[in-house]
Amino acid sequence: MLAGIKVLLLGGDARQIEIINKLCTINADVYVCGFEQKDNIHPAAIHCELEEKVLNQIDALILPAVGTDEEGYIPCTFSTQAIKLTDNHISQLKEGCTVFTGIAKSYLQKLCRANQLELIELFDRDDIAIYNSIPTAEGALMMAIQHTDITLHGANAMVLGFGRTGITMARVLKALGANVLVGVHRSEQYARAYENGFSPFYTKNLNDYVHNIDLIFNTIPTMIIKTQTIEKLQKSTVIIDLATKPGGVDFSAAEQLNIKAILAPGLPGIVAPRTAGIILADCITQILLNKKA
Repeated sequence: MLAGIKVLLLGGDARQIEIINKLCTINADVYVCGFEQKDNIHPAAIHCELEEKVLNQIDALILPAVGTDEEGYIPCTFSTQAIKLTDNHISQLKEGCTVFTGIAKSYLQKLCRANQLELIELFDRDDIAIYNSIPTAEGALMMAIQHTDITLHGANAMVLGFGRTGITMARVLKALGANVLVGVHRSEQYARAYENGFSPFYTKNLNDYVHNIDLIFNTIPTMIIKTQTIEKLQKSTVIIDLATKPGGVDFSAAEQLNIKAILAPGLPGIVAPRTAGIILADCITQILLNKKA
């Protein structure tokens, strides 16, 4: 289906293996760099170096979920060599090449903008975020069980945020028998949370609802659980912050007040890398098919 389409996967973790498998299966020409320590990589994948003769012919450059750091270095689980993506590399990509990543820091954004290349941040997409909310919720439950001495059934659980991850998190907790409070910002979210059988409240009133909570799952990526809130918690309360770094919790205050608070971004790639990789692979495949059509 993607015969004639050339893609380069540069570094990454177990999620990239699923992308490689998917693209090879549908007959794309798949080049890989930074996978020399991975033994069972798809036999159709072509190992290569990051050099001009490869870069100037590819239709898509697929980077790891975290893209690059602010110096251009790419995480490579299956390589001992450091790989740095530079302006020279990006400038060698042919016109019309699409760059894929999960989330892009300013370094990568600037490189693509300067070279007029389309940059697709997959984690910004609603479909990816909704699919990823499933392994995120499962991973959060695993952490909750590990760090508490009570059952989730009957526990008082609070979910802050009722977006793509918050909705799934609240539903899973309710299905396990927890008493679920949901903190929302907008009136339509309040109505939807109520309609789903949760106990909604507005986050501006957070401090009025936390005194008997066993577990807090935060999905809001701005500082919401501050010192004043933490002071009102039971000493046994566990906070699991699912928001992107730096999260929405004052972790310093939590430590000082002896409240367990865990920052846990990127759970899909940690607890279910195969599923997370399949989600990314299916999305990238569909985008490339649409571009080819």
